[in-house]
Order: sequence, then C-alpha cells, then structure tokens
Amino acid sequence: MTSDQTIQVQINGRDKEIPDGLSVSALLGHLQLHPGMVVVEHNGAILRREALAGASVRPGDTLELVHFVGGG
Repeated sequence: MTSDQTIQVQINGRDKEIPDGLSVSALLGHLQLHPGMVVVEHNGAILRREALAGASVRPGDTLELVHFVGGG
C-alpha cells in the first residue's frame, strides 16, 4: 500500500525520493524494472527473488540494483 508521502533512500549511490510504503518488489515496478532481470542488495544483504515482495523499503535504506543485460 502506498501513500501520497515520500521518503528518501539511496539507490546505486544516488539519493532518490520514492513513494512511502513500497515493498522492494513494488519499488522495482515503480522504477520500471523487471524483477527477473535485477539483483537487489538491500541494506547490504542480497535479497532472493521470493523475498522482494515481503521486504519493505524504509527511509534511509540503501539499495544496489544490478541489471542483467543480454547480448552476444
């Protein structure tokens, strides 16, 4: 559940303002990222894909999002 309030977090070393009340999964959707194509480190811990929906993003959290890029 999201609200009209925002919080400050750090994503890939940059401060970012996001809606309050997001799970990590919802944050990926907000950023238009597919969960299957991103590895998420949340406050220093790598999250398993099945844990993304249950992990809440709180003010001051630090996230590192590593994108997989295909090609050949």
